[in-house]
Amino acid sequence: MRLSSTAPQRVGIVGAGMVGLSTAWFLQERGIEVTVFDRKGIAAGASWGNAGWITPGISTPLPEPAVLRYGIRAMLSPSSPVYVPPTLNPRLLRFLASFARHSTAARWRVAMESLVGINRHALSAFDELADGGVTGSAYEAKSFLAAYRTPAERAILLEEIEHIRAAGQGIEFDVLTGDDARGVEPSLSDEIGAAIRLHGQRFMNPGDFVNSLAEAVRERGGTIREGHEVSGVVDEVGAVRVSSPTGDVRRFDAVVLATGTWLGDTARDFGVGIPVQAGRGYSFSVAIDHVPAGPVYFPAQRVACTPLGDRLRVAGMMEFRAPDAALDRRRIAAIVRAARPLLRGADLDARRDEWVGSRPCTPDGLPVIGATRSPRVFAAGGHGMWGITLGPATGRLLADTITTGRIAPELAPFNPLR
Repeated sequence: MRLSSTAPQRVGIVGAGMVGLSTAWFLQERGIEVTVFDRKGIAAGASWGNAGWITPGISTPLPEPAVLRYGIRAMLSPSSPVYVPPTLNPRLLRFLASFARHSTAARWRVAMESLVGINRHALSAFDELADGGVTGSAYEAKSFLAAYRTPAERAILLEEIEHIRAAGQGIEFDVLTGDDARGVEPSLSDEIGAAIRLHGQRFMNPGDFVNSLAEAVRERGGTIREGHEVSGVVDEVGAVRVSSPTGDVRRFDAVVLATGTWLGDTARDFGVGIPVQAGRGYSFSVAIDHVPAGPVYFPAQRVACTPLGDRLRVAGMMEFRAPDAALDRRRIAAIVRAARPLLRGADLDARRDEWVGSRPCTPDGLPVIGATRSPRVFAAGGHGMWGITLGPATGRLLADTITTGRIAPELAPFNPLR
């Protein structure tokens, strides 16, 4: 498929998270004038309080057989790492049914193979941002540990790594004992009896990075309109009209919809039928006696820890609920209970920065990137837990598509009209 060969001169982008701002920056690299709209502000959604991992080595489809192993009863418990509140919402029920259908080993393998191409662009896209003057720091992880109580628990990730490699994605790692792991990270408790150390991964403070990316877009002449709700996007003859409830109307040669968990709603009028559901994650920060040199992950508990300055961000959970629902303190308590026996020296009772944000999830675990039914309206989102890792790669590949009319092979599996 080839789009129009006439490159746009002015592009509007709806959404000021990692994906939207990365797309804006890479469009500017190609000489395009950009305006970014966000109904709240920069990094107001899932881009602010997540774990901040840049981990193409383990960027895998969310629907997987392990999700089904929790069972319906477990998923209805607020303490479960994957939580579905009791609901009669037909849209959520349809999403969950489709998600379950995709949570098989065969479908996971197909989706994993689809992600390999874009995963290979992840780190180089961050490098291009840094070389281009984006000052936000993305740190090389001196250590990146996945820690377990027992070798039997660890076997699940080792098996998944073999499947990742079989799909064509490279990942380097060491297998460690509990004592080995504590030698690398003294913050691990004596409960840890086995670990895996991943190599070649990075991490960041996501809120700081996305704000530095926004500043770079502004410094190069881009406009970012915060607190600007977009109520309509209409493909007219020769232009795309973007309007707000206040009557503000602007026209662009092309528009990118990067609206996170609202992508399914904003792109529906352009033929995008893939449901995008909020998979909400929680986080908070704590003081800790020994700040780890890199991320620490407890896969069995689905708890992710990231060093941010002199504190540790602790994040976790996947909660399928409305994106604007209030923070559920039972979920914070569940993370605390899961992390307490596994961390040494963490002051989990003096938490700060409690947060909930909505990851945009699709039922097949693949993002939605590319042209819609209109060749001038593009969708970019649905990355699930990997919006930080894959945001810049998405922006670079989509900017090439918009300006050249050629769809990169890496984006073919993510067709918004699939």
